[in-house]
Amino acid sequence: MYLELRALLPQTYELNGTINDRFWTLRAYQEVLRQFVAEHSDFFGARVIFTANRGINASQLKEVIEEAVKLQREFPEIMAGFDLVGREDTGRPLWYFKEPLSLPEQLGVSLPYFFHAGETDFQGTDVDQNILDALLFNTSRIGHGFALVRHPTTKALSRKMGVAVEVCPISNQVLKLVSDLRDHPAAVLMSEGHPLVISSDDPAIFGASGLSYDFYEAFVGIAGLTSGAGTLKELAINSIRYSSLSPQQKEEALSIWQKKWDKFVVENLP
Repeated sequence: MYLELRALLPQTYELNGTINDRFWTLRAYQEVLRQFVAEHSDFFGARVIFTANRGINASQLKEVIEEAVKLQREFPEIMAGFDLVGREDTGRPLWYFKEPLSLPEQLGVSLPYFFHAGETDFQGTDVDQNILDALLFNTSRIGHGFALVRHPTTKALSRKMGVAVEVCPISNQVLKLVSDLRDHPAAVLMSEGHPLVISSDDPAIFGASGLSYDFYEAFVGIAGLTSGAGTLKELAINSIRYSSLSPQQKEEALSIWQKKWDKFVVENLP
């Protein structure tokens, strides 16, 4: 019904040798999306989180951030914000990039962040610190946040700020952060009422064909035996509640979703 995806937005090449920049790529995304929405009335839309690999240096990121600001200004309808991706344990911490990441605020412009942070089971590393730094940079969501429960003060700050954690069950298992989902840190967050959304991370790489598989693992493995339809409903609503949509768009999307949920309940629940 609605989709947010992270993308590096690489240059594309025509058969005649023409090189298309990221502005061309986003323009193409936008046009295809408009056509799809016009043909599928129950699909609300999609937005792109522009990403860069955290292995680049600060000077390179400054150039990327400058371009991201221009893309945000040119395509506010489809451009959700920015994130750094790649393995945290081997990449540079967020604090290393403090100067380029502070650039939008210095320019007086808005560039929402959606930082990957805390995707590790090692304690006392720079990756742990990424979670707090992500919040200090006013991240809209925390990608993975696997280490969040080991930092009570940061966890409390995240909840106070209403920053949802993107939980990726299949990814966490494949990458061996956790083997038994009953031991997943998100079980603690869920029991405490911390905002959570379910994400699929890299489904094509992991051989998963849809987000439903991650929802299933979260429901069966993480939520516990007392969970029910209400748990699924809350997780689904969170996907809209903590999205990058405007308040008015969220209301519209929730209205569409509620009708589909009511139909699901009538047809599938006793």
